[in-house]
Amino acid sequence: MAGERRLRILARLAGETTPGTETRRLCEVCADVTAMSGAGIMLMSGDVPRGSVCTTNKVSDVIEQLQFGLGEGPCVDAYHQDRPVLEPDLDEPSTPRWPAFAGPAVEAGVRAIFGFPLHVGAVRLGALNLYRDRPGPLSDDQHADALVMADVAAQALLLLQAEAPPGELAAELESGADFHFAVHQASGMVAAQLDVSVGEALIRLRAHAFGNDRALAGVSEDVVARRLRFDDRSG
Repeated sequence: MAGERRLRILARLAGETTPGTETRRLCEVCADVTAMSGAGIMLMSGDVPRGSVCTTNKVSDVIEQLQFGLGEGPCVDAYHQDRPVLEPDLDEPSTPRWPAFAGPAVEAGVRAIFGFPLHVGAVRLGALNLYRDRPGPLSDDQHADALVMADVAAQALLLLQAEAPPGELAAELESGADFHFAVHQASGMVAAQLDVSVGEALIRLRAHAFGNDRALAGVSEDVVARRLRFDDRSG
């Protein structure tokens, strides 16, 4: 049965794409195969989200931005726990979670949301995010399709990256991606200022942005432009 699902999904992906649209096509097939309202794929490395490879619409873009900026949500949990994370009713969950993420996501139009880890063997790449604009759990078929789709997506990402020069990101991945380069640069600068890890520096940036009701991108730009500096006194 899994083999049949894989063949069906691969057939959907086999359509022609123009250069630079490969990842968007991947996200569109993810949403289409599972009958969801939208999909997104987030890359992660260690404890640090790298950013979104692709999204299908404005709502899925908001979901990815929120998860990156806040450091919480189904993709983050699915990656760290290495298992599907399923929330059939984000507005009225049986067990509340993601206190900073849930409210804005619901306001954007998300009622059910599901995260699936992306990995090939022991290599973890990130997570596939699926959302729906009405509440309700995944059917057995949808869940099975999502598991196979996540596996296919992970292998597709590795294939796209395989031809890139060492240390560089494949053009096909970068063309439609949002990797928040200013945030990563700022994290490195804050890590040096506070003598902490990059992951800890990103937490400090997020805390500063949340505590001052600012976007993470804006705070990062201030750090890069040296309008803002972190030290032990400022926290």
